Amino acid sequence: MPKRLTVVPERCSGCRLCEAACALAHFGTNNPKKAAIRVVTLYPHPVIRMPVVCRQCAQPKCRENCPTDAIVTENGTVKILAERCVQCQQCVISCPFGAIFVHDEVSAPFKCDLCGGNPQCVAACPKGALQYVPEHQLGQASRLATVLRYAHMKEVEYVEKGERKKLRYAEIGSEQARK
Repeated sequence: MPKRLTVVPERCSGCRLCEAACALAHFGTNNPKKAAIRVVTLYPHPVIRMPVVCRQCAQPKCRENCPTDAIVTENGTVKILAERCVQCQQCVISCPFGAIFVHDEVSAPFKCDLCGGNPQCVAACPKGALQYVPEHQLGQASRLATVLRYAHMKEVEYVEKGERKKLRYAEIGSEQARK
């Protein structure tokens, strides 16, 4: 069953251990600028931390825009073949997620290759913000959050036959709900 690397941003503490694990696994160095994952942090309030990693697109824009066919898909993983790359960086520009990176000491742009099916960033993440899960589980966290938001609603506005209406839910614990 195919697996995907997914991010649960609410769990990210911003520790950047994922970046260190990735750089160590691929380049043998503790240099986060050589990681194929980056934690982006936005300030001031609310502080948002979001790991950015390749989503292994089925129809990758990076591959579409590569003039030398240096980007291939093998077993569901999008890879950059350094020997074909001319460093035009069209892949970097065209990635809609900003998940392809360059470094002066690396001969070609680089991106997540899922560590051959054992992503080191997932193992290093102490909060479980990165998960390597079967494809059918993708979106499970979002579905759960949607259900929980719905469960806490007290009223819903909707339009029926051009008329705006409100549907009110009974408030648990109120006097009217007990009668």
